[in-house]
Amino acid sequence: MKRLITTILIACLTSLAWSKEYIVYGPQGGLDMTITLPKNFNTTTDSCPMVILMHGIFASKDITPMPTIAKELAKKGIASIRFTFGGHWTSEGEMVKMTIAKELEDAQAMWTYAEQLPYITKIGLLGHSQGGVIASMTAGILTQKDTQKKPSALALLAPASVLKDACLNGHILGTKFDPINPPEYIRCFGSMKLGKEYIRYAQQMDVFATAQAYKGPVQIIHGSNDKIVPLSCSHDFKNTYGDHAQMIIVPNENHRLSKQTKHIAQLVTTFFLQQLQ
Repeated sequence: MKRLITTILIACLTSLAWSKEYIVYGPQGGLDMTITLPKNFNTTTDSCPMVILMHGIFASKDITPMPTIAKELAKKGIASIRFTFGGHWTSEGEMVKMTIAKELEDAQAMWTYAEQLPYITKIGLLGHSQGGVIASMTAGILTQKDTQKKPSALALLAPASVLKDACLNGHILGTKFDPINPPEYIRCFGSMKLGKEYIRYAQQMDVFATAQAYKGPVQIIHGSNDKIVPLSCSHDFKNTYGDHAQMIIVPNENHRLSKQTKHIAQLVTTFFLQQLQ
């Protein structure tokens, strides 16, 4: 009996430790998020710009490079919201039910929340890898909805537009499948599941047609040693945005941006500091 009570107590404590109160909801439920404000910032009397940070596939708001970018932005007086997409880790939902379409809804829900914060002046978007695809398409969608309320700046880190070709060719993140008749789900990295709905949507999406509606300033950063997303993806985005985009290739940097994370965070911060003030 004592052992049973102990087991129940541990289970209850664990449940409490993992329980969260969500403010913003996407198609799969509550989105775990962290707001980082400049030091000594008073949300009642002060004001500042904000950047919404979007991570890549299978990652989270607390995985490199997001926390470092949030910290560097705050040092220069820029707030940020970094959030975990639905179906990932501490947000509600299931990974196997995640799609690009649902992540676009997550991003727009986060935009709506940020937009109503009384202390926020301008808003920028930043995305890494799949998050870069989401950020670029979200900027285009928001511009089409209301040109007066579009993002003031956009930063893309190793944007993974290769996802469409990968799903069309039946080979994504090291896993092969039949692209014409995909299974209910495929496994990536052993335990991560991508569902049929994800594959089907990725096959027919038009990233650049949606993204090009955004005409504001864009920064594109890509590591020269990225083995997951080819550098050609960033070149394609640069060609899509034209003269209002700047592209930076970071020597010897990998896809995770883990070797020169602070340097990249500083590049991003300088860009947003110029565009959001």
